[in-house]
Amino acid sequence: MSTSTQAPSGAARPERVAHAHVRDVPLGPDLGTLALVTVDNGLDHTRPTTFGIAGLLELHTVLVEQQRRAAAGEIAAVAVTGKPYYLAAGADLTLVGQIGDDGAARAVAERGHATFRLLGEMGVPTFAYVNGAALGGGLELALHCDYRTVQSDVRALALPEAYLGLVPGWGGCYLLPRLLGVAGALDLILTKPLANNRMTDAASALSVGLVDAVLHPADFLERSITWTADVLRGTVEVERRPLDPPELWDTTCTAARTVLDARLHGSRPAPYRALELVAAGRDRDRDTAFAAEDDVLTELIMSDELRAGLYAFDLVTRTSKRPVGAPDAALARPVRSVGIVGAGLMASQLALLLARTLGVPVTMRDLDDERVAAGLAAVRTAVDAMVARGRLSERAANRLLGQISGTTVLADLAQADLVIEAVTEVLALKRRVFAELEDVVSPQAVLATNTSALSVSAMAEGLRHPERVVGLHFFNPVAQMPLVEVVRAEASSDEGVATAFAVAKAAGKTAVLVADRPGFVVNRLLLRMLAEVTAAVEGGTPVATADAALRPLGLPMGPFALMQLVGLPVALHVLESLHADLGDRFPLSPGLRTLSEQGRRVVAERTGDGEPPVDPSIQEAFGGVRDAALDGPAVLDAVLTGLAEEVGLMLAEEVVAEPQQIDLCMVLGAGWPLHLGGITPYLDRTGYSERVIGRRLLAPGVASVLRS
Repeated sequence: MSTSTQAPSGAARPERVAHAHVRDVPLGPDLGTLALVTVDNGLDHTRPTTFGIAGLLELHTVLVEQQRRAAAGEIAAVAVTGKPYYLAAGADLTLVGQIGDDGAARAVAERGHATFRLLGEMGVPTFAYVNGAALGGGLELALHCDYRTVQSDVRALALPEAYLGLVPGWGGCYLLPRLLGVAGALDLILTKPLANNRMTDAASALSVGLVDAVLHPADFLERSITWTADVLRGTVEVERRPLDPPELWDTTCTAARTVLDARLHGSRPAPYRALELVAAGRDRDRDTAFAAEDDVLTELIMSDELRAGLYAFDLVTRTSKRPVGAPDAALARPVRSVGIVGAGLMASQLALLLARTLGVPVTMRDLDDERVAAGLAAVRTAVDAMVARGRLSERAANRLLGQISGTTVLADLAQADLVIEAVTEVLALKRRVFAELEDVVSPQAVLATNTSALSVSAMAEGLRHPERVVGLHFFNPVAQMPLVEVVRAEASSDEGVATAFAVAKAAGKTAVLVADRPGFVVNRLLLRMLAEVTAAVEGGTPVATADAALRPLGLPMGPFALMQLVGLPVALHVLESLHADLGDRFPLSPGLRTLSEQGRRVVAERTGDGEPPVDPSIQEAFGGVRDAALDGPAVLDAVLTGLAEEVGLMLAEEVVAEPQQIDLCMVLGAGWPLHLGGITPYLDRTGYSERVIGRRLLAPGVASVLRS
């Protein structure tokens, strides 16, 4: 069914109607006429074509007329295409988010089926000319056709519904397994959406059988019409795979259910509903299958999970493009070269990202030649991997490597317009780095820290120009994580902060302005969560119980797997730092310190799908299981109570301007799923906000996307 890049903003707007324009194209005296239907909302490429009720009704009217013409022998084929850059981006999610009752939800589901299925019941061959992005219902539109061509530069073919909280409910769950086989269909319906909504490009679509021909963009429409004529003449034949046998179908769906359980633990309904539709679809006829899709869509459109997902989707796709509180972009200073103090894991990743995205020379500086060489080797390894995956040509790789250099001489950073320190998280060390840099770089150079939790203001104390110091907190892994926390310290100038925003934008990241408070947003909330879990274990709760307690949230990983990922010494250091700054809400954990000093793993080695289980033998470090043990619901209650308290305090401290920025940070910086809306919609709808801090977190206008 879905998805469009337009999501609910809280204010109703009229439908941007997807009009259906028809023109007849002669295919030659031996073939007759092709009726070419172009779906176009009449707006430029920044407003993708999406389907609301009015657009579906117009397309339905047009297709019914073509069906009549086909029966009368007036046309030999029907084709659908879109305006430049888009076939269609699915349902208009703004309108979906405004649906208030089951009847309206069912009308959307049934209207999509009634319209699109005409392409499979036309009486003459039907073709989809996929000239641009085809997402959700846009791809389902193409699936209802008999044949599909795609423009070779198309990179966005997807069924992202499960990512948002829906299912491909305009025929996708029934048609796709018949076209690709059940395994290929589940890859598009479940695996890719749940892997941060990965897209399929034209070449990949051809290789799996999603499309039948990949054609050059320069004359894509003409070539598609020629290809259509060849199909009608019989000079081009397209083979279709047989329906998978029942045994293969069942075992594939059973295996997919196992994977879902290992990853999601039943935390959100949409992926499970999609799998159920696919599993039952083999032995259903079209009418029965489409009716089942209608039922599921009606249920999900009215769910809190979808409303929270639409709210979060709006944050990450639209609201994030206008950063709250960012200074005038015109104040940003030009960055023609970058210096990085350090050559370790984060420093080498930052060097590669900034050299590639800013197109400027980057110099890493560290204390000795061995560390510098290791940093440059890490850069080369990453570049070699990009070449091997086809993301960089050899020529581009050599040019990129030529932009990145290393040195042990601090003065070699003198010409840098921006210097980022990425040394060990020790405040005294970072203060010394900035003091030394101030004697080297120009007075106009911006100094940034990549600290994840320490006070940026404290780092700038005593400098001659503290106004140029800002926080620029990238997350690990740098290339993949989309968030940057831009930290405004007490003395930070608008010019320095604007430069940080400009660099983050040029690097392809979403920047959120945060105040200089301990842990900023992401680490403060993640560590509050971990602190509540470890406190329960220190109190005698079994580690397996505490680790499994958060599964109803559907987080990317459990608390102990998260600690293992970031490293126990790092997690312990940040926890102790926050304890020193914020007190007993972040209690110290002797057990974690013991495990860190022993170099112990807290989870088992990964052996298959899902996250590895917590190692039960670490219980001894926490003093064993005792009578004061909590059960899973009690641990979850403690975590949610703690998160509600912390969010309330962060808003009172004005760490961010509004709760939406907290949600944006948790989705992009911690990978929290959209069905939680980040965190504040979940705390509101489960009552924790009002119980803990006495009020809902989201304003009434924003909260209107949630029913409960």
